[in-house]
Amino acid sequence: MALSDRLEMVNPSEIRKLFDLAQGIEGVISLGIGEPDFDTPEHIKEYAKEALDKGLTHYSPNAGILELREAVAEKFKKHNGIDADPKTQIMITVGTNQQILMGLATFLRDNEEVLIPSPMFVSYAPAVILAGGKPVEVPTYEENEFRLTVDDLEKYVTPKTRALIINTPNNPTGAVLTKKDLEEIADFAVEHDLMVLSDEVYEYFVYDGVKNYSIASLDGMFERTITMNGFSKTFAMTGWRLGFLAAPEWVIEKMVRFQMYNATCPVTFIQYAAAKALRDERSWKAVEEMRREYERRRNLVWKRLNEMGLPTVKPKGAFYIFPRIKDTGLTSKEFSELMIKEAKVVVVPGSAFGNAGEGYVRISYATAYEKLEEAMDRMEKVLKEKNLV
Repeated sequence: MALSDRLEMVNPSEIRKLFDLAQGIEGVISLGIGEPDFDTPEHIKEYAKEALDKGLTHYSPNAGILELREAVAEKFKKHNGIDADPKTQIMITVGTNQQILMGLATFLRDNEEVLIPSPMFVSYAPAVILAGGKPVEVPTYEENEFRLTVDDLEKYVTPKTRALIINTPNNPTGAVLTKKDLEEIADFAVEHDLMVLSDEVYEYFVYDGVKNYSIASLDGMFERTITMNGFSKTFAMTGWRLGFLAAPEWVIEKMVRFQMYNATCPVTFIQYAAAKALRDERSWKAVEEMRREYERRRNLVWKRLNEMGLPTVKPKGAFYIFPRIKDTGLTSKEFSELMIKEAKVVVVPGSAFGNAGEGYVRISYATAYEKLEEAMDRMEKVLKEKNLV
């Protein structure tokens, strides 16, 4: 099947549709897009300016500048327990999103299956389809805080299964897999000889003393894992479009080849700024300040949602919360449309995140505390006026 045929099989993101709709509504509060409301720390901007002044405006190596790959290797070793060679096992990409398709393209054959815990980030299934595979949703459940289990996986694995995508902390649910969860999933991956794509872009935003773990740090897992990450969430650099990953050498070699004929290389002066940022203690201080503020916002939104009659699991990570709206009698799309029209609040229907997302909506609390308070007031008012809770 040609790539043009596969493109016909994927639809535009429901999140972007709502984002575009919200642009035309005066006074709207958007809790839809998963983007930090914080600005990129000033010292990182200064590093970018410094790079421009140094004339770093030319092509970089396809895999990214070595200085950044070395800084990433240091970060992986110190923060994740992953020992990766910066020359052969790390690469820099144009954001993290492209890593999903590029990573799958290194090993996936036509019609092979990829297990994806659902609810799931909107890019996973389309990337599998574009790579020629078949996405297989594995439902996760509110009763288990939406954490993936091997029992869930065993129901969907077949001889055609080739890979598994995990995302911890999770978008859209905020679930964080425990070390025991990951150890059991790792054993499952080895037993069934699966590749694992581990999306860890929210790794630093965890709460209640929870720690996030990288599956590639477990014995024997580096050789079958693509650890995907980036700067967008961690350092509030969404518009800079810069990602990084660690993987076995054979995967990196193929992904670099893909990037060579696609984007060529990430922006050089941004790579310089990112390398400096990773080694600057001010960056990590800023991350911790953001984490604390996200936790404060999470506590507010979780409390208010439960009080207004929308039962909600307290998320352990990321900056999303996933309230259950089934008792209102509305579908997740109907609920979202009601909120945007009547409350002027944008929330994302759970159905945008796969079949297991129906009956829920995603709320991003990556916006100011005062706006969150106002949004909760508006939502509660509409729900009570319509006798939905």
